[in-house]
Amino acid sequence: MNIVVCVKYVPDATADRHFESDNTVDRKGVPGLLSELDEYAVEQALQLKEKAASGDGGDDVEVTALTVGPEDAAEAIKKALQMGADKGIHVVDDAIAGSDYLATSQVLAAAIEKIGDVDVVMCGMASTDATGSVVPAMLAERLDLPQVTLGSVIESQGSGDSWEFRIKRDGDTATEVIGATAPLVLSVTDQSGEARYPSFKGIMAAKKKPLDTWSLSDIGVDADKVGLDAAWSAVEGTEERPPRSQGEIVTDEDGSGATALVEFLASKKFI
Repeated sequence: MNIVVCVKYVPDATADRHFESDNTVDRKGVPGLLSELDEYAVEQALQLKEKAASGDGGDDVEVTALTVGPEDAAEAIKKALQMGADKGIHVVDDAIAGSDYLATSQVLAAAIEKIGDVDVVMCGMASTDATGSVVPAMLAERLDLPQVTLGSVIESQGSGDSWEFRIKRDGDTATEVIGATAPLVLSVTDQSGEARYPSFKGIMAAKKKPLDTWSLSDIGVDADKVGLDAAWSAVEGTEERPPRSQGEIVTDEDGSGATALVEFLASKKFI
């Protein structure tokens, strides 16, 4: 079984993040890391590999971590390799900068098609910087594959070239159980299982694992179809978040503190 995990390099939420002059997110001037929600996807891919290896046939499963982004985005691939992925592919091209969801899914789909014979495309439920949650569905459409997305519980059974998957999807009013047969696109939520930490052995082994770099021409994508100029949406302006104002201090010298607190909560519609 061949599993491709789509991962993203995102700005560290604890860093001083800001926008470029063209209103795109600065992804080079701030520290970054593998999106936390994508770590769950890597974990589920590795669990599939371990389950297949422990079966009667000892199926051979390869996990490939795929990312699209600037040079620093290779760090997301390296983290996935340290966790246990077998190899990495990094699509990097200056023309990609500023791409929207449509262009990003096009680049990912083209890279997956170049890899070939992919049984499972694994994704996180969203990226922690954009939280769009639409790329997995777009990938399924572009690759003409069934999608089982936003899974909080993932079950699988099979061997060789025949694998079936079932997920539990928790909604606001109901829980759905969805099944499909590979090949498919599968995305997982942060409830699917805690992601493992890279061990020292895994960190050292990752240094010897292959990490290939592809350009747009390598995957057959026209540079005019991606990037900021090709985006279907645009950010017209940004401004710094205003500093936090000092909160109101309520004293209870005359016994009116509780009333003031209730009135404040009511004014904010908390109660």
